[in-house]
Amino acid sequence: MADPDFHRIAIAGANGQMGQLFTRKLRELGCEVAELNRPFRDEDVAAALDNCDLFLLSVPVTAMKDVLATVQPHLKASTILADVGSVKVMPIKVMTRAHAGPVVGTHPLFGPVIPEGFEPRVAVTPGRESDEQAARRVARLMEACGYTAFRTTAEEHDKAMAFVQGLNFTTTVAYLAAMRDVEHIENYVTPSLKRRLDSAHKMTTQDMELFEVISEANPFLQETTRHFMSYLGLAAGGDLDLLAQRANWWWRHEQQQEGCIR
Repeated sequence: MADPDFHRIAIAGANGQMGQLFTRKLRELGCEVAELNRPFRDEDVAAALDNCDLFLLSVPVTAMKDVLATVQPHLKASTILADVGSVKVMPIKVMTRAHAGPVVGTHPLFGPVIPEGFEPRVAVTPGRESDEQAARRVARLMEACGYTAFRTTAEEHDKAMAFVQGLNFTTTVAYLAAMRDVEHIENYVTPSLKRRLDSAHKMTTQDMELFEVISEANPFLQETTRHFMSYLGLAAGGDLDLLAQRANWWWRHEQQQEGCIR
């Protein structure tokens, strides 16, 4: 049975990995899904957006302006415009400038293959104060897909993702680049280093361009990097015990949450 809030949905970038995921999920809900892919011909866009309740952008952040310039003439005032990108401040500005109707930013905090036991969460933020109802509708749709939706702001989201994605990427490549300066370092690989190398391999090869783009598009990455450098200063001064104590907050926080649930 189709979601009562959304009967017809169009997805730009439907042949991409996340586009395919949402196309499949939404069709399982019974929604009619129109697929749009490059070169976004005018007649295809017009047909896809006809009587469209939700237009979902699943395209690189660098392509959003061009895609919206093409589809804008066909967007109805009642259609919700949303995205599934990894940054929110800049894309929401682009979407609100292009569409006078409701705008909602979302970020699925997972990829096309969700690891077993991982709770798939989706950050949802309204483009404007007047878009609160649209954000609630999109959040319900994400919940219907089987994901946990939570409300946030574009600024809170990007500050968090500057650590989760941006700083993770920059510190990883800096760490591996610095290791290159140590002669015969490859002879000293330990199991823990091997796990770290395995984890970093896809990021620094297949996903390098993706991480570069989303890191550069995040307005808080430089501030976050400077903040991180202050902690490196503590390490350089030998205050490792202090750093370890502060680092353990994460597991204490998890234990507190589990206690509250029980």
